[in-house]
Amino acid sequence: MLEGRDTEIATIDRLLAATRDGGSQSLVVLGEPGIGKSALLEYAAKVAEDTGMRVLRGVGVETESLLPFAGLHLVLSGVLDRVTRLPAAQSAALGTALGLSEGTAAGNPFVTGLAVLTLLADLADERPLLCLIDDAHWLDQESSNALLFSARRLGAERVAIVFAAREDGFAAPGLPELRLSGLDDEAAARVLARRADDLPAHTRELILKQARGNPLALVELPTAQRDDERYASPYGMTALPPHSRLLRTFAGNAGALPEAAQTLLLTAAADDTGDLATVLAAAGRFGVRLEDLEDAESARLIHVTDGRVVFRHPVIRTAVYQSATAGRRIAVHRALADAMAARRDLADQRAWHLAAAGIGPDEHAAELLERSAERARRRGGSHAVAAAYERAAALSSEPGPRGRRLTLAARAAADAGRLDHADTLAAEAADLLSDPLDAVEAVRVRAAIADEQDRSKAAHGMLVEFAPALAERAPDEAGALLFQAAQAAWHAGDQQAIDTTADLAKSLALPQSGRIAALARLAAGQHHLEGVADGAAAVRELLAGSPEPGEVLRESVRLGWWHLFNGDLHNARDLAADLERQCRDQGAIGVLCLVQMLLARACLLLGRHRDALTVATDGLRNATDTGQARVQVYIATILAHLDAVRGDEDACREHTDEALARGIAPSSVHAACALSLLDLGLGRAEAALDRLVTVASAPDRQGVFASLPDLVEAAVRAGQPEQARQAAAWYGRGAAHSRQSWHQALALRCEALLATDPQTVEARYERAVRLHQDASASPFELARTRLLYGEWLRRARRATDARTQLRAALQVFEQLGAVPWAERARTELRATGESVLTRAAPDVLDRLTPQELHVARLAAQGLTNRDIGARLFISPRTAGYHLSNAYHKLGINSRTELARLAL
Repeated sequence: MLEGRDTEIATIDRLLAATRDGGSQSLVVLGEPGIGKSALLEYAAKVAEDTGMRVLRGVGVETESLLPFAGLHLVLSGVLDRVTRLPAAQSAALGTALGLSEGTAAGNPFVTGLAVLTLLADLADERPLLCLIDDAHWLDQESSNALLFSARRLGAERVAIVFAAREDGFAAPGLPELRLSGLDDEAAARVLARRADDLPAHTRELILKQARGNPLALVELPTAQRDDERYASPYGMTALPPHSRLLRTFAGNAGALPEAAQTLLLTAAADDTGDLATVLAAAGRFGVRLEDLEDAESARLIHVTDGRVVFRHPVIRTAVYQSATAGRRIAVHRALADAMAARRDLADQRAWHLAAAGIGPDEHAAELLERSAERARRRGGSHAVAAAYERAAALSSEPGPRGRRLTLAARAAADAGRLDHADTLAAEAADLLSDPLDAVEAVRVRAAIADEQDRSKAAHGMLVEFAPALAERAPDEAGALLFQAAQAAWHAGDQQAIDTTADLAKSLALPQSGRIAALARLAAGQHHLEGVADGAAAVRELLAGSPEPGEVLRESVRLGWWHLFNGDLHNARDLAADLERQCRDQGAIGVLCLVQMLLARACLLLGRHRDALTVATDGLRNATDTGQARVQVYIATILAHLDAVRGDEDACREHTDEALARGIAPSSVHAACALSLLDLGLGRAEAALDRLVTVASAPDRQGVFASLPDLVEAAVRAGQPEQARQAAAWYGRGAAHSRQSWHQALALRCEALLATDPQTVEARYERAVRLHQDASASPFELARTRLLYGEWLRRARRATDARTQLRAALQVFEQLGAVPWAERARTELRATGESVLTRAAPDVLDRLTPQELHVARLAAQGLTNRDIGARLFISPRTAGYHLSNAYHKLGINSRTELARLAL
């Protein structure tokens, strides 16, 4: 019975019951050492086993925290035979990650995470599953990522995952938390009474005060008191936190053992395998024998289970290791390295033990760590790669190898999302590498990090400063750096810096100088009326000079943006859709976020709002999972635009808050434009106009061009048409150069709004409607044009003609769920004398959530639930759950019927 934990027990009971009933649950139990996290997990395991659930267990080990997938291997150790039954790509990825097979298939951590999710779902098909991970704060990052990936995507699998970790030691955003505090006074007294009946009352009171409700302290401190006379006095106890007292207690217990047992304990504490044979082989070099285990076991510090040495509590392991002298720790690490010399499967562990035993440069150990880093890379362990290269650099005897290894560590750290640390490593590497050819990669890493962290001006500066040194010896490298510099300057909104970079590339006669000059002209065309023609020509030049979409996915994404800037929405959308399929097939979720940013934007501009919502919702989740803050903010503004169309003010403001707070275009501009569209739809024309004029006149207004028609409409509705003339001219010139029908239709709408001659107004509106229809793009914008045209016709007392336009507009607005716009159209229709306004039947697909729609579309293409799960990074069971919901909402029963629907 767990004293004082009724609330926590009830939480666990509800979690297990919900899992058995067909749902999935996750929970993170947080608290200080000894607070009862492990005991709560033991309770969960017992209840689960008693109710017929399968239980998988794992634990993070501090000394294994740099070994990729060590923790995951422990969790799955009892079901490794199931790995081969997974889909081929997932089986290869997980098998390589866990060391079950050779290969490079685990290079993408999200394929591995998906494999874990599928494996857990397959196990849960047989009976409900509970996964318990204790000491999660010590998990290696790769295991943590894979398990958290699964926990965030649980749906209908009948899987529960419970992590236990120290407070602030385990980051699991989005998962529910249960924080354990100390026991209350009554519960603490009951726990102590069972352990300390023989102690005087005043001593028990002191222990209660010192333990502060920590259950482990209440169990261990009475034993320590019996061996320590200081507890006899009410003034002898120091005011240390419970876990510090425990460290001292356990260190004292270990120190009281015979020397051989102490050595055995230290060897086990330093070891990262737990393998009894390995521990004994290493400790045997100091004269330790198997019989010496008895002393450590009798002291209740360790126990041996299935050939593994297990410390009774992680604090004991920490106490034993930290209390040893540096010399003893070094000797033990060297002994462990020697004991592992013949074990190929322990090559990574051996390399780390040699590193821990080093007291100076050691090129042999550095080379072993470098090999370990490459093995970690093949297993998809970016954190482990970075750590191994960094330690190898520290052991390097010469500046050149050290700088090279630091550069590799920096790249891996950046891939792992540790941008600040990566920047520090790359800066140190650049200082060590005197030859620019050797240092170029370090500079490139530093610049990319600065750009990602919104320090784009700094990124530009370091690239421009460095590139000339490469101009003669490596002109292609120099040109690539200056193109990167020009992009960074664009991100910073610094047109002058872009132009300066183009001039520098031209003066150095670099191969990329033409493309950099085109980029400069394109950036200028995005910011003012006079540059439209140059910008349009520049983007066509960039398109012509870009390679065809190929294996380098990131370069292909850039090509998609050139199409978008050229107004070629259909090409941009098709390319992005193809790239999205490639990313999903390859498990390239990091690039997938970039692709989804492009795809969602293209769908939005095309007026495919349902598609934009589906892609953006999934993209936002993926960007959050991968820590891509800039992408996350940008995609949120796309969702904000969709919120504005629906008139959902709270959601729109929530999706724009971060972009506005960061103040970096184009996200900040898109956020302001979304809020302006919201105001316009809700009849707040002056508010919309004020915001759009402010944005359009700002120094960095990248992204405002698409919202210039909104500015024109807001100005006319606010009775200030003079505020709109420059915006209309700017947009009209851009439409003329893009040669896109949808673009020209919007330009004509702007002209119609500002025209005063009735014949001109009508002609502009009529042609705009025809071009909208020819373009097969944006039914929302067509409906807006019809609405404005109908309003003008009604004011011209042409009620019959007005009704034709207004009815068509209303039907589209209702189908899109554009509530404020539908209400405006309905009001105008009433003003024409139309009394019966039957609401259009909602589109049946609007009943589906974005995820249900995504699953239904893939199912309609003939994909199985397992295929769908692999595409969407969910389990097959969850895919089936969403598909079942879609069937119910659509009133159908099979994939055959689904295929007949226009999805």
